Amino acid sequence: MPAALYLVATPIGNLEDITMRALRILREVDLIACEDTRHTRKLLTHYNISTPTTSYHEHNEKEKAIELAGQLQQGRSIALVSDAGMPAISDPGYRLVREAIDRGIAVIPVPGPTAFVAALAASGLPTDSFLFAGFLPAKRGARRARLEELKGLPSTIIFYEAPHRLKAMLEDLQQVIGDRQAVVARELTKIYEQFLRGSISQLLAKLSTEPARGEMVVLVSGKEAQEQIGSEQALSTIESISQEVERLMREQNLDRMAAIKAVARSRRLSKSEVYKQTLKNR
Repeated sequence: MPAALYLVATPIGNLEDITMRALRILREVDLIACEDTRHTRKLLTHYNISTPTTSYHEHNEKEKAIELAGQLQQGRSIALVSDAGMPAISDPGYRLVREAIDRGIAVIPVPGPTAFVAALAASGLPTDSFLFAGFLPAKRGARRARLEELKGLPSTIIFYEAPHRLKAMLEDLQQVIGDRQAVVARELTKIYEQFLRGSISQLLAKLSTEPARGEMVVLVSGKEAQEQIGSEQALSTIESISQEVERLMREQNLDRMAAIKAVARSRRLSKSEVYKQTLKNR
């Protein structure tokens, strides 16, 4: 293979979530740099890949990036992988990417699963605009200061969090940004995959009876989205489905089918059910 740094996404849980291109590159490169060689070896063994590996993690990243960049300059091809998902996304990789770019070496992404994207797609929160904020600070004061910076954003905000800090994080979220709609996605693509949805207070109540385990993605609605959700919920309590359809037709100049689709989305119903309700009240 030509000398290049390949950023290879690996499964976030289910070993079948890897592309044919990723498998080919892992077989053909000269070396695989791994966040944890023991963890990566399980994946390589599963697919009968015998490419040599070397350790590249947060504790040796600075020195190892220089060493690996030197090997790239000598004409070797290297694949960089993290334990799960895309390298350099809340994982080691940035320093090596910068070293390669500064030395004129090609950096080639090999896309695949990323936990926060999978969580966002299935969350039910708005997906048209979002901010991935990674891990919040572990200390409460710094965590709350960071949340103060984020609370005015209109976009869905996405975090990674450790299980033992999840309860404290949600408590800080509730106090700093308010009782917004949120989702906790855990163990994505694994046997015990779970999505907990509701207001932050509802999630805290659920988690008080079932301990938090596994890898967590926490998603929170943005300020404007939360205001819209609140107004829609208020209207839903005083309007029938048919009334809401008629209101949307009148206020937004929609035809009947467009209004039916909009109501179906907002109330999470099928279009046929909304259509039946409108017929009953005509």
